[in-house]
Amino acid sequence: MPASNGSYWSDLPRDLVAGIVVFLVALPLCLGIALASGAPLMAGLISGIVGGILVGVLSGSHTSVSGPAAGLTAVVLAQIAALGSFQTFLMAVVLAGAIQIVLGFVKAGSLSAFFPSSVIKGLLAAIGVILILKQLPHLFGHDTDPIGEMAFVQPDNHNTFSELANWQDVSTGAAVIGVLSVLLLVVWERVKGLKKFPLPSALVVVVLGASMTLLFRQWGEPWGIDPSHLVNVPIANSFDEFRNLLVLPDFTALWNSKVYVAASTLAAVASLETLLNLEAVDKLDPRQRTSPSNRELIAQGVGNMMSGLIGGLPLTSVIVRSSVNINSGARTKLSALFHGVLLLVCVVFLPKVLNLIPLSCLAAILLVTGFKLASPNVVKRMWREGYAQFLPFAVTVVAIVLTDLLVGVLIGLGASIAFILRSNLRRPVRRLVEKHLGREVVHLELPNQVSFLNRAALTRVLDEVPRGGHLLLDASSTDYIDPDILDLLREFDEKTGPARGIEVSLRGFKEQYQMEDRTQFVDYSTRELQEAITPAQVLQLLKDGHERFRTGRPLARDLGRAVQAIGEAQYPLVVVLGCIESRAPAEVVFDLGVGDVFSVRVIGNVSSRKILSSIEYGTAVAGAKLVLVLGHTRCGAVAAAVDSLAPTASAAVATGCQHLDHVIEEIQQVIDPAEHAAVGQLPPADRLRYVDEVARRNVMRVVAAMPEQSVTLRRLVQERRVAIVGAVYDVTTRELVFLSEGGSGAAAEPVRRGTGVS
Repeated sequence: MPASNGSYWSDLPRDLVAGIVVFLVALPLCLGIALASGAPLMAGLISGIVGGILVGVLSGSHTSVSGPAAGLTAVVLAQIAALGSFQTFLMAVVLAGAIQIVLGFVKAGSLSAFFPSSVIKGLLAAIGVILILKQLPHLFGHDTDPIGEMAFVQPDNHNTFSELANWQDVSTGAAVIGVLSVLLLVVWERVKGLKKFPLPSALVVVVLGASMTLLFRQWGEPWGIDPSHLVNVPIANSFDEFRNLLVLPDFTALWNSKVYVAASTLAAVASLETLLNLEAVDKLDPRQRTSPSNRELIAQGVGNMMSGLIGGLPLTSVIVRSSVNINSGARTKLSALFHGVLLLVCVVFLPKVLNLIPLSCLAAILLVTGFKLASPNVVKRMWREGYAQFLPFAVTVVAIVLTDLLVGVLIGLGASIAFILRSNLRRPVRRLVEKHLGREVVHLELPNQVSFLNRAALTRVLDEVPRGGHLLLDASSTDYIDPDILDLLREFDEKTGPARGIEVSLRGFKEQYQMEDRTQFVDYSTRELQEAITPAQVLQLLKDGHERFRTGRPLARDLGRAVQAIGEAQYPLVVVLGCIESRAPAEVVFDLGVGDVFSVRVIGNVSSRKILSSIEYGTAVAGAKLVLVLGHTRCGAVAAAVDSLAPTASAAVATGCQHLDHVIEEIQQVIDPAEHAAVGQLPPADRLRYVDEVARRNVMRVVAAMPEQSVTLRRLVQERRVAIVGAVYDVTTRELVFLSEGGSGAAAEPVRRGTGVS
């Protein structure tokens, strides 16, 4: 029920209206399913009443509606024949309910989490297609089969498609009512004034249909509607007659072993269908609430026990009733409860009134519901998700239409599993070759599930690791590894790899696999690496790192190990003079590890004596081989420098920052006053481009000025031990442009074609 009284009262009108519509649809379905199942008509009504009232109270679903299910008709028909009598069958229904209660308590409802979304969406679309195909004959008064019959092969030996070409007993009056009902439902949906009308369109259609039935009786042939084209509720003129309509179970059947086989079959099929429908209903729910599946099994079990005890059919959560419920605006399970009460009251007290309702107007309601479930937009969305989602969806739709719900879903599950297996067989691991500071590492990322089916492909990938190389086996995203695969990985780690000179690192293996994490390659700078590397090689490392960052493929690093390793000493490769803004952190932009970078950050990446002292220390003492002046687009300091060049208040006065003018004056050295005069007239986009151009000039100015301002840096550059370069990072596109060494004014080049430094 709703969480608050306010919510309850606001949802009540919608729920009552939805309950009325579901009642109107459920009534002929209960009768039709009972007829198709070879059971008494009252049995279908009883299960509808129990499903609405009892299951409605116990269920945790807000929108699911339970009752006799079309998907169970073949099972019910077969079990009644096998057990010999309907009374014996009722005992099997009672036992099936008890089994479902046990399944709920042992948490069997969690199986619903394993149904792929493509199959669930296929189920919904298939039900829509079936409703369209099955209700078209009823819409025109061709009622040779029960309106609730949904199987491909029909009781009259026709199938769903052949029935569409076999309309020999069409009723003119029923056809007129059916067509008018569809037109009214479609118009009602599209006219805003009608949509706000307090009565639901389905109720108006039913009232109109019953009124026209009475009118056509007065007109006579060919307009008069035969009782076979109307709802046919059993009528009891007295309490004794009503009691005679109820059939009670045969308790002596408890000693019949066939009853337990039937009960197990009913429990398994009903539970699976309930879980499938519950998952599908939750996807239709506009509020996207999740129904507790284990509680639903218990509720269905209690409902089936009660239904069997008083002469009803087995029941499940039903997608047709539930989708009508949601389309009618239901907010809470009060609508399901109300529909059950209406079934009880009207069947007992108003059967003659109900028998005036033509099946064609009810078929119209189901037909419109079918179009909503199987709309072309659903197919388009699935197509856009790729063939791995679309094909299982399409297979599920076709299979359900050509067989029945359960068989079709199982075929759809098989198709979905086939695609999963195909994907795992083709790509059992993700293979990356990573260029770490010390060496290249072959990084194998194992998938979520690794089974024996992956053994051959995984063996091939391991054989491709070069001799003397390094392998990182990464199980960080893996939930399950087959014992056969574990044996293969252990053998490679302990025997095959060492025999080929391959060092093996492990990461992310669960404790029960007894393969402890270890990293045997260096992913941080060491003394030996720092001494051996050249400025040009460091620059190339920056370019490669940025490419990984730009494409979303950063290196896998053991940061904890790196922090521990550099605890006593660090050996940086580059000193980065960057801006204090957070949009361009050097370690992230260049995908570098802990200790690889000495970062000097100041607004506008300008230089000063204190800044130079940090850079001198990072190169002359700490040993970095490259100095990078890193500017960026959309820089606030550069924009302030451009704005404050006009004869107005200084930046310090404008911002309240006492020392900001020192930075602004540095940046303004690259602004041509004559050029700046026209900036105020530029459109916003052109002004932004001008600010970015000033940022680029400022970087080149700082690069050129450093050797002039620092004897230490000039000596290191002359000895070719250090290079000084500039770069500008675009904060919107993540592109990076390296500028020529020394700020000579030569054309800049994008990082992917970056210039070398000798």
